[in-house]
Amino acid sequence: MNRSLDRGAVPDVTVPRLALYLRKLRELRARGVESVSSQALADEVDLNAAQIRKDLSYFGEFGVRGVGYEVGRLIDEITRCLGLDRTWNIIIIGAGQLGTALAWYRGFSQQGFRLVAVFDNAARKIGASYGTGQVRDIAELEHFCEEQRAIGEAVDVALVSVPLAAAQETVDRVAEAGVRAVLNFAPERVVAPPGVLVRQVDLTSELMFLSYHLHSACGES
Repeated sequence: MNRSLDRGAVPDVTVPRLALYLRKLRELRARGVESVSSQALADEVDLNAAQIRKDLSYFGEFGVRGVGYEVGRLIDEITRCLGLDRTWNIIIIGAGQLGTALAWYRGFSQQGFRLVAVFDNAARKIGASYGTGQVRDIAELEHFCEEQRAIGEAVDVALVSVPLAAAQETVDRVAEAGVRAVLNFAPERVVAPPGVLVRQVDLTSELMFLSYHLHSACGES
């Protein structure tokens, strides 16, 4: 049974776990599994059953005591909770190595994200196509976003993969253009006005984290 959802009451740490559950449930369905208990799912994702039940309880009552969860239904419910039951239009700003790699990533379309354009300021890149996105001049950003809104296909998310020095200016521009969410890959913390969600993906910091633990595992001081 579903209930009215207060998204403000859902801890941020719950959302990545929902994505983890969804991936594992899809794997289970592909293996022909039709139902799963919270303990069996916990064993699959290396968490505890109580945590899974608590995470799902924010969104409704999806299981049957003593029986567990119907895999297909739980996939549909988590998909809906994550907003993946619709298509989100995304743009990439920065057609360097990372930006073009992101443009070729097929997982976006599989999860309901549609790449509608790539932007860059290098003349040699403008007009090139990567994946489903054609590289446009960054000078066209605001006009492009306005056109997309006019046809009912507003840009929802901007993936920013520009050099560090250009990160804040780029985020300011996409926010001004009406984009409501930003995934920032530049190694620079950026700020956005109220109503614009920013998530930071700092690959360098993650590598440093791994380096630290590898260093410790080697017994070096």
